[in-house]
Amino acid sequence: MAQLAPGERRRFNSEPIESVDYHHDLDYVGDGIPSHRLDVITPHERTGALPVYVYFHGGGWTSGDKAALTKYCASQAQAGMVVVNVNYRLAGRFHMQHMMHDAAACLEWVAREIGRFGGDPRRIILGGDSAGGQISALLAASASQPELARHYHLGGTDRGTVIGLVQHCSAVDFSVIFAPRFIMGLGFVRMLLPNRGKGQSLSAAARFLSPIEWVSPDFPPVLVTTSEQDFFYEANHNFADALREHGVEVEWLSYPRSVRNTRHTWQQDYRYPESQEVYRRLQSFVHALA
Repeated sequence: MAQLAPGERRRFNSEPIESVDYHHDLDYVGDGIPSHRLDVITPHERTGALPVYVYFHGGGWTSGDKAALTKYCASQAQAGMVVVNVNYRLAGRFHMQHMMHDAAACLEWVAREIGRFGGDPRRIILGGDSAGGQISALLAASASQPELARHYHLGGTDRGTVIGLVQHCSAVDFSVIFAPRFIMGLGFVRMLLPNRGKGQSLSAAARFLSPIEWVSPDFPPVLVTTSEQDFFYEANHNFADALREHGVEVEWLSYPRSVRNTRHTWQQDYRYPESQEVYRRLQSFVHALA
């Protein structure tokens, strides 16, 4: 498991938010491994059951940890939601099948347990950045795409209570990875497949990795935040267009290349005014749905 560098922990989590309660390192599988831990962050004061925002961190599928997202998640909890900040098994040793099993197991835990923390399991919004956005989008798609659910053996998981999806600079269209001179090579596709895709057509296998391939009118409403500086900008733009073509409600927030603070996954850093605008839009999006 990748460790979070002390400098990164301080950079993202300085001046902790004190108006929320933190429940750290809850084991959502029951096997005791750090990859199967989540945090639940709740407002001090709450009346009635609150919407639940379930967040998957990014890190190129190979690194990252929920700890770096603590301040980001606390910022959303402070605005009146229960936030679940999730770790999952990472590529290298594991592949996408394991990540999707972990994401589904997290949702099963939320369905059983989130009421104890004041959350409403009937009102779940999934979210993530970069690789975590891809995981959350595939999980949302699997609710209405039986072929995708069968591929990842997710048959028993109830994902019908997902009412919205938040995407920050997400890897939602793998066609961009196959484009010439893209910043990521095809090794990223291989490492997400069993046996590194040996004996498979990468382009065919990528269909089950690429959320844009599974867009349908049954998708929940989606908030997309990105910028022209983000190397997944085209992927996010394509994803939003595909959602609109299927009649899915899309909220779009993008910054031009001239805005300095908006490189890939800038949303994690609360100090930027652009991040604060993302938080305002996210909170409005969640409360409008809920």
